[in-house]
Amino acid sequence: MGVLAAERIKFTSVKSPWWCSLIIVILSLGLAGVMGWVGNQAVEHPDDSGGFPGLTPDVATSGVSGFGIMVLTIMAALVVTSEYRFGLIRTTFQATPKRSTVLVAKALIVGVYGAVLTTVLAFAAFFLSKAIANDQAGKSLVLSGGAAWRAIYGIPIYAFLCVVLAIAVGALLRQSAAAIALLLLWPLLIENLFGLFGTVGKNIQPFLPFLNGSHFLGSDSSVDFHWGPWGSLVYFAVFTGVVFGAAVLVVNRRDA
Repeated sequence: MGVLAAERIKFTSVKSPWWCSLIIVILSLGLAGVMGWVGNQAVEHPDDSGGFPGLTPDVATSGVSGFGIMVLTIMAALVVTSEYRFGLIRTTFQATPKRSTVLVAKALIVGVYGAVLTTVLAFAAFFLSKAIANDQAGKSLVLSGGAAWRAIYGIPIYAFLCVVLAIAVGALLRQSAAAIALLLLWPLLIENLFGLFGTVGKNIQPFLPFLNGSHFLGSDSSVDFHWGPWGSLVYFAVFTGVVFGAAVLVVNRRDA
């Protein structure tokens, strides 16, 4: 509990988490408003809709599940890498010789905060899009059925796991630029590149972590997964646990 209290104080006493949180709110709600407007335009001008998939709960909350969680992972990585950058990690490990406890405390503090924040924003984004969309555009924007509700409650679950993964990546790389670059390029570029390698790439894609995370949240994909959404969540959770375990092992073995 003392380690948790210390990590909470460190997390709330610097400005970067608050700036990142503000960016998450702006991106999440801003994109929700845009989606509501685009839904109206798609109804009024169907020939110019550009293949808009329709205003569904997962589309309305895509700002939270996409850009919002991406900024959240950057914030989580900085929680670790900033301590390495300024040499504060040595003091932390001197105060808490059991280094795995420090990483777990960081993951819990930031993970719970991220889960609460994304829960609020998921509901806010849903109702904002519904308020902007007209009756015809918002006819599919209802919380009815498992897939629709999973687009809401699945976001904080996915956000928590992404935070844990980002903490692990930050501990492994120890450099802010390297950790941020990997966390951005991994889901946005690297995993999508596998689709360019023909049959081999398509056979690998069902086993890529972030694609499984998106599958759990209900996003449409051409990937032929070997399991359902909940199987994808379990796969992503196991992958996150393996990376976090590797981070604990490395942190315990090398110098601070």
